[in-house]
Formats: sequence, C-alpha cells, structure tokens
Amino acid sequence: MYHILIGPLIIALMRICDVSIGTFRTIMVIQGRKYLAGVIGFFEVLIWVFAIRFIFTQLDNIYNLFGYALGFALGNVLGITIEQRIGLGYIQLTIISKFKTDEIANALRRQKVGATLLPGEGITGGVAVIVCIIQRKNQKRIIELIDSIDHQAFINVQSSIPYRGFIQSARK
Repeated sequence: MYHILIGPLIIALMRICDVSIGTFRTIMVIQGRKYLAGVIGFFEVLIWVFAIRFIFTQLDNIYNLFGYALGFALGNVLGITIEQRIGLGYIQLTIISKFKTDEIANALRRQKVGATLLPGEGITGGVAVIVCIIQRKNQKRIIELIDSIDHQAFINVQSSIPYRGFIQSARK
C-alpha cells in the first residue's frame, strides 16, 4: 500500500510546483517580462516533464492520475496565493466619494501616493474622481486607508502597465 501511494504523492508535489511556477510565469508574460518568463517557463516545463514521465512509467497505478489532478488544483491555489503576496506590478485605483474626495486625496498624498482629481458627472450631479497608480503590493494598505475615511466610496481596481512617466508611489 505504501508503494502505491508514494507515487501519487510525488506526482502531486511536482504538479504543485510546476503549476505554481506556471501561474507566476503567466503574470510575467502579462507584464511583458519576456526573458524572466522564459527562464521561469524552462523550469516549469522541466518539472512537468518529470511528472508526466513518472506517470507514463507507472500507468497501472490509477492513483497517479488522482495525484496529478490534485497537484494541479493545489498548484493553482498556491500559485495565486504566492503571486498575491508578492504583488508584482502596478494597479490603477479609481475612487469616487460623494463627500470626502479631497480628504481621501490628501491622505493618499501624505502616504506619497500620487492622486489625480478629475471632474465627473454622476446621476445625482457633479462628482470628483480620484485616479492613482500604485504598486500592487500596496493595494490592501491603500484600500484600508480609503475605507477608514469613507467606507462607502466606490473603488475600482484595474491592472496597470505603465508605459512611461513618473509614478509617485514607486519612489517612497
């Protein structure tokens, strides 16, 4: 019994590794970091080839297939968790507050976050829209700051790939 279960465990661990690495590689591709994505992809595929080789040498063990599927599922969860903790890249926050726009913008600026105010028109009249670009790793902290001032503020989060220019939050 021990011999039957060690194979699926090894396969699951290899799949957890290669899928986690693959998730991270995908983020690098999206951010345009092609050389880093290439290096990461090399290791991702190398681990995958070892896993699939192990399966094909032991096709009589059905549990290996379950180890493969379990490793894939857990690898997705782990890969996303790791990527969220690292928080590479930038995001754009768009913030609309009915009554506390200036207070939010000033608090962001005190935190060395560039905040651009734009005029807007809503269903109930004029509003001000705050736009800021921040490092993803700071997302939770900045949203908590906004919530502490106006917990009803509308906050939209979008991925952002800066093309050129100055980003205040990157120079803390």
